[in-house]
Amino acid sequence: MTNSRISGFYNMTLEERRTHIADAAPLTPTELAPWTSGGLSPEAADHMIENVIGLYSLPLGIALNFMVNGRDVLVPMTLEEPSVVAGASFMAKLARGGGGFTATTSEPLMIGQMQVINVVNLHEAKLKIYEHKASLLEEADSIDPVLKKFGGGARDLEVRVIADSPIGGFLVVHLIYDVRDAMGANAVNTACERLSPKIEAITGGKVHLRILSNLAYRRIARARCTIPVKSLAFDNFSGESVRDGIIAAYAFAAVDPYRAATHNKGIMNGVDSVVIATGNDWRAIEAGAHAYAVKNGQYTSLSTWGKDADGNLVGTLEMPMAVGIVGGATKVHPAAQAAVKLMGVKTANELAEIIVSVGLAQNMAALRALATEGIQRGHMSLHARQVAIAAGATGDLVEKVASLMVAEKVVRIDRAEEILKGFES
Repeated sequence: MTNSRISGFYNMTLEERRTHIADAAPLTPTELAPWTSGGLSPEAADHMIENVIGLYSLPLGIALNFMVNGRDVLVPMTLEEPSVVAGASFMAKLARGGGGFTATTSEPLMIGQMQVINVVNLHEAKLKIYEHKASLLEEADSIDPVLKKFGGGARDLEVRVIADSPIGGFLVVHLIYDVRDAMGANAVNTACERLSPKIEAITGGKVHLRILSNLAYRRIARARCTIPVKSLAFDNFSGESVRDGIIAAYAFAAVDPYRAATHNKGIMNGVDSVVIATGNDWRAIEAGAHAYAVKNGQYTSLSTWGKDADGNLVGTLEMPMAVGIVGGATKVHPAAQAAVKLMGVKTANELAEIIVSVGLAQNMAALRALATEGIQRGHMSLHARQVAIAAGATGDLVEKVASLMVAEKVVRIDRAEEILKGFES
């Protein structure tokens, strides 16, 4: 069984970390190999996108301490931004004191949209579609026998009347499709293509666009955590002051879209990094998240923070989570396969539950920093290393240059270059 608590992991060498991950997961050296090499050959990449000339690498780190629904999970995170992996890991450690993260998901239902234009009578056409609903669903359900074998397929049909638009009125037909462990874009788009001629025959109109919607409001993931108030205390900050500071910071994001945009960006730091590591479509997840954040008419926080009757900090996060573990890059990219294997997920819903938990942890890390010592203190030393490397530092000089900049509180590339010249002279 995986143990997500590895003492001193940060101070280990790269090779020591790989060894500990292999032992804790457990993974074989062959399964770990893609993370050492980057996992993707130029030849494989050439079959994934167009006009390939090479590869572009990002760091892959492991978030520790996560317990999701009572199970320890080592979480792979792929991103370039410092502090995110460390912040999420520390918040996961605090969450363990309250039982870890509890996460749930709805059924993996995706929405396919068909835009029906050139309709003479919109409301009459809407009624006609509903009259043929059973046969349309039967047709859509027969398209993918493999998906149907695993319990997926067409579930419902909805019709919306758009009374006015830049081109006048039209209908929008929503096909609700259970995609099981896939992200679902190909299955849904294929089903919409197949239904289009029948929709045209029923309505007398023309089906123009036929495409999946990334506002996956029927495929929701939710996470919740309770942090014992005493565990929030550090330095000169009491647990109560940290708790209240986090709640006040959340309140800002709840009512102000300017703050909410940055607040939700912090959530997506955690979410996207796991989505990328597993070969899923992070642009789709981003689009769905931000559309969901404005579902009530104003852009707002995706998370909530408050306190329970005992004064403990309680956080929740709810957002669309259309991720898969079959098909797409998840099955093509060796590093993505290793990521899924590391987490031990067997279903797309399990993966979604882990991702939303990481998003909540990262949100708490950012709010805790903002509400206490400020975002720059913890971020500065990690950022300083990147600046030192950009200035040309290598080996031990990276830490030396970074440490001096942090001590001076001047983290700029021109200062890094000056310090580096001093060491080299």
